[in-house]
Amino acid sequence: MLLYLLSILATALSLLLVDAIFPGVVLADFPAAMVAAIAIGIVNGIIKPVLFILSLPITILTLGLFSLVVNGLCFWLASLVTPGFAVHGFWAFIVGPIVLSVVSTALNNFFVGRALKPQAKEIEG
Repeated sequence: MLLYLLSILATALSLLLVDAIFPGVVLADFPAAMVAAIAIGIVNGIIKPVLFILSLPITILTLGLFSLVVNGLCFWLASLVTPGFAVHGFWAFIVGPIVLSVVSTALNNFFVGRALKPQAKEIEG
């Protein structure tokens, strides 16, 4: 359970960074970022696999570049259902999810490493 909460926190912090970098991504405040992180997780878990399967032929034809559009679409869909979170413009639609993914992965690795470190000491000792 702690790892899920840390993942949501990492995604929310990453969204705040994306908001600071791209003028097309707008977040009202930190609670909106937390709700947006949950919405992105739900969209990526339920809708993205369906979109990926449906768009597989065009993704193959474009050598995988269409997956950027699928990621952007999921990012935008999450913004539609989250008050205080909006995505406007092409660059925010395409590059925003890429930056979100990179920063979120780095923060998740940091948080998970910190969360599991005390457990590893217990196992060793």
